Amino acid sequence: MFRAKLEATQMGLREEELRNSVLNQLVDSVKAISELSDCRNVFKKTTGDLVRRVKLLSPLFEELRDSDKALAEEELKSLETLRIALVSTKELLNSTNHGSKIYQAFKRDEVANKFRNVTEQIEAALCEIPYKKLAISDEVQEQIELVHSQFTRAKERTESLDSQLDKDLIIAEKEDDPDPVILKRLTDKLHLMTINDLKRESVAFHEMFITSDENPGDSFQKMSSLLNKLMEYVLSENPANDPPESDTDLVKHRSPVIPDDFRCPISLELMKDPVIVSTGQTYERSCIQKWINAGHKTCPKTQLTLMHTALTPNYVLKSLISLWCESNGVELPKTRETCRSKKSGSSISDFDRVAIEGLLQKLAIGDPEQQRAAAGELRLLAKRNADNRICIAEAGAIPLLVELLSSSDPRTQEHAVTALLNLSINDANKGTIVNAGAIPDIVDVLKNGSMEARENAAATLFSLSVIDENKVAIGAAGAIPALIKLLCEGTPRGKKDAATAIFNLSIYQGNKARAVRAGIVSPLMSLLKDAGGGMVDEALAILAILASHQEGKTAIGQAGPIPVLVEVTRTGSPRNRENAAAVLWSLCTGDLQQLKVAKELGAEEALKELSENGTERAKRKANSILEHFQKMESDS
Repeated sequence: MFRAKLEATQMGLREEELRNSVLNQLVDSVKAISELSDCRNVFKKTTGDLVRRVKLLSPLFEELRDSDKALAEEELKSLETLRIALVSTKELLNSTNHGSKIYQAFKRDEVANKFRNVTEQIEAALCEIPYKKLAISDEVQEQIELVHSQFTRAKERTESLDSQLDKDLIIAEKEDDPDPVILKRLTDKLHLMTINDLKRESVAFHEMFITSDENPGDSFQKMSSLLNKLMEYVLSENPANDPPESDTDLVKHRSPVIPDDFRCPISLELMKDPVIVSTGQTYERSCIQKWINAGHKTCPKTQLTLMHTALTPNYVLKSLISLWCESNGVELPKTRETCRSKKSGSSISDFDRVAIEGLLQKLAIGDPEQQRAAAGELRLLAKRNADNRICIAEAGAIPLLVELLSSSDPRTQEHAVTALLNLSINDANKGTIVNAGAIPDIVDVLKNGSMEARENAAATLFSLSVIDENKVAIGAAGAIPALIKLLCEGTPRGKKDAATAIFNLSIYQGNKARAVRAGIVSPLMSLLKDAGGGMVDEALAILAILASHQEGKTAIGQAGPIPVLVEVTRTGSPRNRENAAAVLWSLCTGDLQQLKVAKELGAEEALKELSENGTERAKRKANSILEHFQKMESDS
């Protein structure tokens, strides 16, 4: 009996501990959410409403915690569900408060869905709580029921879209010099009205792209461009330390005060090459590099451990510093000697050789995470401008990137192939890439990589195939069947990349036979017949070049193409009419049966019109086919 009482006592203690733990965590979660700083971005109202509703739950948890009454299993389970929902809410609010405002503006639908999800979680948890069984006062019960109804309405409510914000974002993104009125509205709505606001946004923006699994690509360029435009606007409207006109002579003899945000926390000097470390702090590159080289593993300012030693250039802050220098008549900081063009001797990159060599070192001997980050950074740098492409190649990045094409990590592979794509824009780099043995590895990525990697591999092969001898090597490496597969199952962009590569490779006679034998004609005919698919131009261009090869002509003729070719000749764009006529000419020359089919389908009328109003090539092809029609009639 004593043992039974002991076990019962111990069980009671465990239940009480569990009860107190859940209630304490609920109270702490509400307190943490309530103490969050006011959100200053496009979700200001949404976050404010959510925080206000969560605050109203506090009396329920506090009254339950102060009560001595035990909680039944059903009650504990419902409160635990609510606790989990509030943890998710706190994480979302934290990320929204401290994340990039520009990123959230562009991704409003995704963020709004996250708010909708946590609202639904809280509402579902409140549904499970048996209020009448709990030891709470009538007043608290009424308040919780009121809060519950608010969450129910919020769950069912659809956020109204800010159409003006959408328009402003599109215009500011596309125009080189947007209207200041638009930029003013954006800085107000995004709460980016001061240099400090922009500095914090810069850190959040870069940190978001460093830690995100999302491919930065065009998104990074688009958002970074907008951030720079907003910076220029803010500085032009509120130039730092701009003296009154009456004090101009006095100020001529006095240097302007450097904003604290522009000083390196280590040297306290104006930064010329600001970089971001893993904790989000910004330092002058040379200073933080010396700190790391000395064996330190912590952030000098925060004393937090550095998760990695990669240094990310803070281009946004660098632009801010340059603009401030111009506004205040301060000489722009001089960076160290940058890469030099061997031909012209001119400066070709503001990202110096030391920085690039640091990234290359991570590619060569870094751990997989460092290699992925370094390849991603080189990818962005190579896309940024022609000078960087020269500098990166001269530093020896290409062989290291080629090695990473065989990485087992999909993101590393994507970064590597896309970096090579961007580097290949420079003609001199094309030869270096091929000489590094890249073609077989790029083809392997095209066959087995992620969809994004496959598409960028196709684009890289097209870029390399501009050089005639590379057409032979790429075809021999087995690229064409993989390109045809991408043409069938890729995204719209991937299909266009595949089609462009196939077209370019098929200029070489041997690759025409490879394409036909790999089954190219059937998917091309499907694309040609799908007028809404956006691939008619590409399909016709490839068919026109394949039709000049005997195997291609035979395969196309067996696919029954005459009806659609006649229709395109009659109604297509000038270029498509020209290519359709070229395919018709190849099929009908020396093939009486195809000629008869074309005539029966009304090709003669369309070709007569084309012979008068088409391009020069289209006129020649149309007239030649019309001559065949006349000869056929005279022979019969």
